[in-house]
Amino acid sequence: MRILYHLPLDPGSRKVRLMLAEKKLSFELKAEQIWERRESFLRLNPAGEVPVLVEEDGTVLPDHLVIAEYLEECYPEHPLLGRDPFERAESRRLANWFDRKFAREVSELLLEEKLMKRFLGVGTPDSSAIRAANSNIHHHLRYIAWLIDRRTWLSGDEFGLADIAAAAHLSCLDYLGDVPWDQHEGAKDWYARVKSRPSMRPLLADLMPGSPPPKHYADLDF
Repeated sequence: MRILYHLPLDPGSRKVRLMLAEKKLSFELKAEQIWERRESFLRLNPAGEVPVLVEEDGTVLPDHLVIAEYLEECYPEHPLLGRDPFERAESRRLANWFDRKFAREVSELLLEEKLMKRFLGVGTPDSSAIRAANSNIHHHLRYIAWLIDRRTWLSGDEFGLADIAAAAHLSCLDYLGDVPWDQHEGAKDWYARVKSRPSMRPLLADLMPGSPPPKHYADLDF
């Protein structure tokens, strides 16, 4: 059985989960408490980070960027990058937008300050970082609305890697109740369509002990 080592509210892990589901690939999830620095896990990925994908033949693939490229090359039956060079370039550009720019400006700040610090007991949240992330997210939600006003999905006519990367980050923040959907109807309409996909159902069922999501989190109609 294919195994994915992950954390439930890690955007990179969620991105790989969505890709595997969209490509109709079966896999087993194993939550990895990366702060424990388990020796057997470090042998799989010396960086000590999730996600890590272990294929049925024992092939080990760390890092969501590496895994995404691998899955697209090895399992092309359900393409997620697009069908021509421009579509693939645009998919990569927008996936990188969320995995890098959105992560740096929004999701890494909120997940670190509001979740990981409390979970690990390593200090109090930095209110200035939270305020910056809450301000920055509006720019990204407006950009999603701008794209969707011109396309069916973020990078073109078909659901793909750009939508997956964006949904991976936003679903984590939505679990925390930190996405101002009511102020961004265009982005909200896009995310409602993403939530309705079968690949999203396992993510919407995730629960963190002691930290339940808001009521709308798993509601397909918000």
